Amino acid sequence: MTLAAIACVQVGSGLAKDLFDAAGPLAMVWLRVTTASVLMLVVVRPKLRGRTRVDWWVLGGYSVSLVVMNAAFYQAMARIPIGLAVTIEFLGPLGVAVFRSRGLRDLIWVGLAGAGVGLLGVSPGSLTWAGVGFALIAAGGWAGYILMAPHVGRHWGGAEPVVCANVFGSLVLIIPVLSLYASVLVNPWVWVIGVVVGLLSSVIPYVLELAALRTLDQRVFSILMSLEPAMAAVSGLIILGERLSWIDIIAMGCVIAASVGITLTAGRRVDLN
Repeated sequence: MTLAAIACVQVGSGLAKDLFDAAGPLAMVWLRVTTASVLMLVVVRPKLRGRTRVDWWVLGGYSVSLVVMNAAFYQAMARIPIGLAVTIEFLGPLGVAVFRSRGLRDLIWVGLAGAGVGLLGVSPGSLTWAGVGFALIAAGGWAGYILMAPHVGRHWGGAEPVVCANVFGSLVLIIPVLSLYASVLVNPWVWVIGVVVGLLSSVIPYVLELAALRTLDQRVFSILMSLEPAMAAVSGLIILGERLSWIDIIAMGCVIAASVGITLTAGRRVDLN
């Protein structure tokens, strides 16, 4: 289920990027979060009455992180190959893991991830400054999303924060999307693809990951999630014909290995304690 969730997300990204020339990355990310909002609201009815100011501040931070992560990632995808965009974005959760770590051994994984980023920097023709910049912003959004998750979990129940965050994203993005892409959104096929992307990128992965975590050790889950850059590269190759150089593939491998390594060492420290 975890691998299926990863595959769904990356196939959804590939389909979304395939429509960027017609609809634009901002319109596609809006269609994604709007679809997720509508479908999740059918099942989940968030309890909004009686909330404290702290509840709303925590939810606001969580929602902003989610919107920044998704919007910046789609902008990055529009400029660089999907596999490389995901690899750079993965520096967000990797950075959180490093920040939380206390062992000197983890410096090895930091160095390995740094080597991977350095290799991407010397890879010929795959990256643009704007693409890298948006991917790094997405990494920051992902890091914020991870850091806010425990806090929002203490104030909101179940899927409530996910639903509210998607609704927030849909409302925030609707004005710029309508001002830029109103003529595009009158086409029914754009909405059809948008619904498919929303299902593949948000709704189905969330259900699969939630089900997987009921029986799967969290450390194993984290290691499997480290395969996202590789799955993104495969999706980009099959759907979009994006070919990566050997330097790109080695760099991606360094980041994946660093993520797996720091997950394993962190898990061993928890077991020992």
